[in-house]
Amino acid sequence: MIYKRSSALFAEAEKVIPGGVNSPVRAFKGVGGTPIFVKEAKGAYLYDEDDNRLIDYINSWGPMILGHAHKSVVDAVIEKAKKGTSFGMPTEIETQIAELAVSMVPNIDKIRFVNSGTEACMSAVRLARGFTGKDKIIKFAGCYHGHSDSFLIQAGSGASTFGTPNSPGVTQGTAKDTLLAKYNDIDNVKELIEANKNEIACIIIEPVAGNMGCIPPKEGFLQNLRALCDTNNILLVFDEVMTGFRLAKGGAQELFKINADIVCFGKVIGGGLPVGAFAARNEIMNHLAPLGPVYQAGTLSGNPLAMAAGLAMLTELDNDAKIFNRLAEKTEYLHKGIAKVLNENKVVHTINQTGSMISVYFDEAEVIDFDTAARGNNETFKKFFHGMLNEGVYIAPSAFETWFITDALTYQDLDFTIAAVRRVAKSL
Repeated sequence: MIYKRSSALFAEAEKVIPGGVNSPVRAFKGVGGTPIFVKEAKGAYLYDEDDNRLIDYINSWGPMILGHAHKSVVDAVIEKAKKGTSFGMPTEIETQIAELAVSMVPNIDKIRFVNSGTEACMSAVRLARGFTGKDKIIKFAGCYHGHSDSFLIQAGSGASTFGTPNSPGVTQGTAKDTLLAKYNDIDNVKELIEANKNEIACIIIEPVAGNMGCIPPKEGFLQNLRALCDTNNILLVFDEVMTGFRLAKGGAQELFKINADIVCFGKVIGGGLPVGAFAARNEIMNHLAPLGPVYQAGTLSGNPLAMAAGLAMLTELDNDAKIFNRLAEKTEYLHKGIAKVLNENKVVHTINQTGSMISVYFDEAEVIDFDTAARGNNETFKKFFHGMLNEGVYIAPSAFETWFITDALTYQDLDFTIAAVRRVAKSL
């Protein structure tokens, strides 16, 4: 495929935007080459500025669960825009989507809307600290909760050591309150809790990791986290920015039958517009201003366009009892097809899948945490990425990002993708 127009646009963007992009992974640094500039999208397809059609397995990093430019979502945004785009005042639609979200998700009574997943996770941690009166948090290496200072921390050397900032601009003072655990390693979590007795406000986790590729929790891992939190008066925070309203109507809580204390949302809940949210039971949410002392605010929170898109999206999901089964079945079909082709071509690989999230790792070992995810052959992934791109299939431009399946994908699209893998695999 030819990407002449995209290359020219990227050169122009680099003059006025740092790195030419407004979010780093878009720059193709992980795979090399020049980013693709999108002109429009519809259903399962992207159309770039060079008029190439690409089957999309990113779907704006998750929210396009119904496909791009879905009619009910687009119509809702258009009609709402005609009445004004922002007021900074309460609107009825905020209550309508809140009522719907609370009815769909287990174990939440109230929800507060914000503008991004980063805001949701940042606010959830502040609320947990305010509710418990404790300062420290545990997060897991490889889990991404946005770019708030508390989350940009790399591992310390042991259970009693603090993490260190992995981004300039994050202070050591912030880092000292963030403890790093290994995903899927409950004994490591126990060590951290024991070494920091009565100091930990919350444990925040992606119940299915999506930012080191797709990594499901081991059997019993989330249940054991819940028990540890109960025993030690720690709040369990599920970052469901990716999994919420995607893995099930009630997200990972429903899928794994685990109740979190605070749940963070994004992606799907905004129908593709910038929306995030965090939710909990009344006793926790009532600590938020204006009811309680924990302050959180946002001029554009509850923006009517975003609320309209989110309400249309959640309504579609709430009314379609079979959509999550369809998504899982399509993803399983893709999983089996890719695995068969890679095996036939003797390409070393591991595939992880949960529901409509899936990742291909170019390593034979089981991938259960950040360390094992990082062992994959990145050079093979780069060849795979560009090979698939040339075949008309767009996957994440990073070995550490999950793919997202959309309901708009047909089995013909999946077969096309598997056939593309067959051709690409011959050169790996």
